[in-house]
Amino acid sequence: MIREICKDEMFLARKAVPATQEDLPVAQDLLETLLAHQDGCVGMAANMIGVNKRIIAFENDGEYMVMFNPRIVKRSGPYATEEGCLSLSGTRPAKRWKSIKVEYQNEQFQVRLKTFTGWTAQIIQHEIDHCDGIVI
Repeated sequence: MIREICKDEMFLARKAVPATQEDLPVAQDLLETLLAHQDGCVGMAANMIGVNKRIIAFENDGEYMVMFNPRIVKRSGPYATEEGCLSLSGTRPAKRWKSIKVEYQNEQFQVRLKTFTGWTAQIIQHEIDHCDGIVI
């Protein structure tokens, strides 16, 4: 189900709670909402659709990926950039890392560890910031 985009900065500033298998339908809604906005959006966190759970969905080299309970465990190559967001107006400055290693759970809630670089790494960092209640 395509959900409305949350623009309430007070809600977006709340730290997300861990996702469980009961949240699989939320992940499906998140992915469907992201696909509906793919012309102007490359990633979303669950709080952007009004659900305070630690789930992100993003475009990764032409395919879409969902992560449950992601966290960055290693980072290298800091740089400064500006980013926009469907939930917030305009662009804002952000510090990002060229390479990140992320620990997350897949749709079967198996723990995975994967390294991402470049644009995909930047998208993931933005969405994890959402999970952490960081409003850039």
